[in-house]
Amino acid sequence: MEIINLTPHTLNIFSPQGEELMKIKPSGDIARVDVTMEGSGTLPGNVPTFVATYGDIKALPAPEAGKAFIVSGIVEAACDRPDVYAPGELLRDGAGHPKGCVGLKQT
Repeated sequence: MEIINLTPHTLNIFSPQGEELMKIKPSGDIARVDVTMEGSGTLPGNVPTFVATYGDIKALPAPEAGKAFIVSGIVEAACDRPDVYAPGELLRDGAGHPKGCVGLKQT
């Protein structure tokens, strides 16, 4: 199966035991989702709050046999396709810096 990275970052994918499984470079295309923010009120200190409504997904290819697509978590959550994944749980190094993700996730 071909795994296509539709994020702008190289993905370092690890097993749950911390073994690096693969690095997947960006494909050059970035899948995005339209987001509309509507004001919903304020919190103390006059901090505005919003409700997000997700719209059309851009630059996500049609399903194709033998291909899996990795997108951002927000795009994956707005999509209902079995061939679309997002990076799994964030994995950090000893200094707390991100070093990759544990597997891939689906909604």
